Amino acid sequence: MTIHLNIAKQFSETPGPRYCEEGEFSGEQFRNELLEPAFAKVRDSTNGKVIVDFDGTAGYATSFLEEAFGGLARIYEPSKVIKYIELVCTEEPGLVEEVGNYIKNARIKKFSR
Repeated sequence: MTIHLNIAKQFSETPGPRYCEEGEFSGEQFRNELLEPAFAKVRDSTNGKVIVDFDGTAGYATSFLEEAFGGLARIYEPSKVIKYIELVCTEEPGLVEEVGNYIKNARIKKFSR
């Protein structure tokens, strides 16, 4: 099973801050409403993958990216997130490495799922 998430088309062309209480289209909202449900579906399937496409937006705040992807890694652990998520960005290729670092370096508290 493969799930494609295009942030610009399925969430917002103007991603916002880290937390919902800080403004619209936050990283927390993206993680809760799109990223985590997609991740949960694919991790239960054989060879599942969530392909996240970053193209088409006005840009990303570091806080949005860290909360969405680092936050997911704090819930499920970095190695699982890396296994099931593929990051795609042709407009700004360095973004893939940046987000990968947020996943790998997520401050691990307790994996709850």
